[in-house]
Amino acid sequence: MGRAFSAPERVVLLIDEIDKADLEFPNDLLHELDRMRFTITETGETIAARHRPVVIITSNAEKELPDAFLRRCVFHFIDFPTTDLMGRIVDVHHPDLDDVLLNQALAAFYAVREMDRIRKKPSTSELIDWIAMLRLAQPDAIALDESTPFLGTLLKKEQDLTAFNDQITGRHRRRY
Repeated sequence: MGRAFSAPERVVLLIDEIDKADLEFPNDLLHELDRMRFTITETGETIAARHRPVVIITSNAEKELPDAFLRRCVFHFIDFPTTDLMGRIVDVHHPDLDDVLLNQALAAFYAVREMDRIRKKPSTSELIDWIAMLRLAQPDAIALDESTPFLGTLLKKEQDLTAFNDQITGRHRRRY
């Protein structure tokens, strides 16, 4: 924020994943952005904005943000990428990826995201990392079964790995 305030021209300030910050951070941030200045407590130096930056703040909605904070925001929801868009995103990171591997990985990825009991659904970054691992191993095919390669790259919680295994082996059936 100090660099954005000190910039000789108007800049964009990105504050990523604000929902992961301490509870008081959004309200503290509002105060500083409203005043367009802040003081570094340790040095006593005051940083004042030369130009009001364009502030973009992201949230994964993991915890509720204060109403006073939200009232001052313009909200824009970005839906999870479609398969086609995800293919283009993957292409940026793996431009020479074989189409067969890409299509199998995308199908498996979206199937895992649709599983009932998966709590932390794999994200775009997990897919990109998973594909990097798959490229190294060069599997003949990707199937969702007990031998799905590098599953820990997609699923990061033990309960999700258990839910995956239960679902593909049929040990857990959803009751209606």
